[in-house]
Amino acid sequence: MNRKAFLCSLVGLTLSATASWAAQQKNFTPSDLKTAQDSGQTVVVDVSAPWCSTCKAQAPIVQALLNEPKYKNLLLLHVDFDTQKAVLRQLNVREQSTFVAFKGKQEVGRSSGDTNKTSIEGLFDKAL
Repeated sequence: MNRKAFLCSLVGLTLSATASWAAQQKNFTPSDLKTAQDSGQTVVVDVSAPWCSTCKAQAPIVQALLNEPKYKNLLLLHVDFDTQKAVLRQLNVREQSTFVAFKGKQEVGRSSGDTNKTSIEGLFDKAL
């Protein structure tokens, strides 16, 4: 095997390994939240809007965190701020760029407008 083929294989294996421990992400449904909470799973609800500059700044931070092995059992549920108003009322969320962290059925923290990797990671860690 030549060096280029070897490096391509190595990159492929690395990406496969990363994907195997990456956190699961879904669009929010009440049933997904209930199922995760009933099983005691770590859940972070991410309320965002496509026009929100803060949400856009948060996205790469969140993606980097979700690829860390310690978050392999975390479920990130995406809520669209513009179209899922009933969910916003259910979670008592008033603005986009909000994260709500749950450990099972217990809310353990929330933040709005935060673009600091360390504090977002701290919020995610509360749910572990």
